[in-house]
Amino acid sequence: MMTMTLEMESLKTRLRTTWMSGDYGYFAKYLLPGAMDFLNRLDIAPGTRMLDVACGAGQIAIPAARAGVDVTGIDIAANLIDQAQARARAEKLDVRFDEGDAERLPYADASFDLVVSLIGAMFAPVPERVAAELVRVCRPGGRIVMAPPVKWGDEATVRERLRDGIAKLSVSRRLYPMRYPFPPSEVVEFFRLYYGPTNRAFASLDPVGRSSLRHDLEQLWDRNNLAGRGATNVNSEYLEVVAIRD
Repeated sequence: MMTMTLEMESLKTRLRTTWMSGDYGYFAKYLLPGAMDFLNRLDIAPGTRMLDVACGAGQIAIPAARAGVDVTGIDIAANLIDQAQARARAEKLDVRFDEGDAERLPYADASFDLVVSLIGAMFAPVPERVAAELVRVCRPGGRIVMAPPVKWGDEATVRERLRDGIAKLSVSRRLYPMRYPFPPSEVVEFFRLYYGPTNRAFASLDPVGRSSLRHDLEQLWDRNNLAGRGATNVNSEYLEVVAIRD
């Protein structure tokens, strides 16, 4: 196990606070269609040992468990783990949810047949550690599947990070549908209230800064909106990464 410096401990505390802000479980309800598209493409056989890294409130872990998959989920935000556990109990699903760090997964080597992360583990500050941990806990011949945008969404970067211990790696560019039955201005407010990073960004600014940020975000959503008035329809590109463990 790696020991963390005080500086890194402080950073992790801030990250945990960020993701515990807002209400990601509620926020993610409009992201469910894209999440289910991702999950369905995995074509997971019942009984498969699956680890969902940065699982949130169980967005894909719960549906996978319904299909008979042996699911474990892990997330840095304790309140999201609580939500996921409550959902599993309500549906009488046998799912294990743990609070933990994607850079220091608390599982033995080769514990899982499938390790997935849907736009989650990519937020950890040291991506090389994340990549090494995803590989470590996956059994030989098992799959590691990620849906990452930003720098993780660059193919050359992904191939560099998932180089050691990987027998085969393929990537596909996908579009994640973001559909809201309200206009861009309300989408920005929805993010401010319920999405942790946006919530904390607004909270860190003075009134002038908040007004400027709101204006910029509204313009961004509006420019990319494919829907008519009164709704928001944006397709966000990401890289779907499928790696086979050596």
